[in-house]
Amino acid sequence: MPSLPALLALLFICWAPLRATASSWWSLAMSPVQRPEMFIIGAQPVCSQLPGLSAGQRKLCQLYQEHMAYIGEGARTGIRECQHQFRQRRWNCSTVDDASVFGRVLQIGRMKYPCVHLARSRSDIRSGLDLVIAQHHVCRVRVQRLVLFSQAVYKTADVACKCHGVSGSCSLKTCWLQLAEFRKVGDQLKEKYDSAAAMRITRRGKLELVNSRFKPPTPEDLVYVDPSPDYCLRDESTGSLGTRGRLCNKTSEGLDGCALMCCGRGYDQFKSVRTERCHCKFHWCCFVRCKKCTQVVDQFVCK
Repeated sequence: MPSLPALLALLFICWAPLRATASSWWSLAMSPVQRPEMFIIGAQPVCSQLPGLSAGQRKLCQLYQEHMAYIGEGARTGIRECQHQFRQRRWNCSTVDDASVFGRVLQIGRMKYPCVHLARSRSDIRSGLDLVIAQHHVCRVRVQRLVLFSQAVYKTADVACKCHGVSGSCSLKTCWLQLAEFRKVGDQLKEKYDSAAAMRITRRGKLELVNSRFKPPTPEDLVYVDPSPDYCLRDESTGSLGTRGRLCNKTSEGLDGCALMCCGRGYDQFKSVRTERCHCKFHWCCFVRCKKCTQVVDQFVCK
């Protein structure tokens, strides 16, 4: 059964994009909070010294110090899963060395469409009522997205059972709902992300499909209002780190291919030595013995 950190990590993946503020629990992944000895009796000042947390979050830290190591580990697990899922994309869930963890990337959507204020010109908003309606739709999308992620956890869960009885009999069976492996949940969420529908907000404050030829999204689909930046070049305003120096696949025509990953700038080639286990044999009983093989491989990086 996945550990508590795995569950907490899933909550981070689901919740953090909805609340991409300067104060974020994600920052615990970048601090030594995983060391339980930091939270011994009388160590309350530790919570006030953790970077990236708001006053309210520090208060929660003080109230639930025994949970902080698990939350920090969960955040780290969430970041690792994010980096795995986006490893072949221009934005690969890179982290920065400050309390924001992801930089300005997660703040873009919030700056344009925050729940408390929807920045639109007077020509787009005919009345205060339109503004309220538009706010409602944007916030409702965020809430639905969180519900969708919660459903993904539930749908990927399996029923596990254990038998009880004399001499191995199963006269009594205990069953429980067990969380799926974290990778399985991450894969399902990534599929939803890749099939998200492009939407726009009308003058009446309603959401409609950008391309009316597509089928309307269901309650189980993800939608988005603004497209992401292309992340080709470094841009501090969007938090893009660019793709210069990223490894690419010369033979792939997908997103990991050099043509798309490098945004048409070309790529450099170099050779590297790779060491792998090879010629493995099973020996009775009971272990596998392997040799180490080295090979020179060609690799390609974006200019």
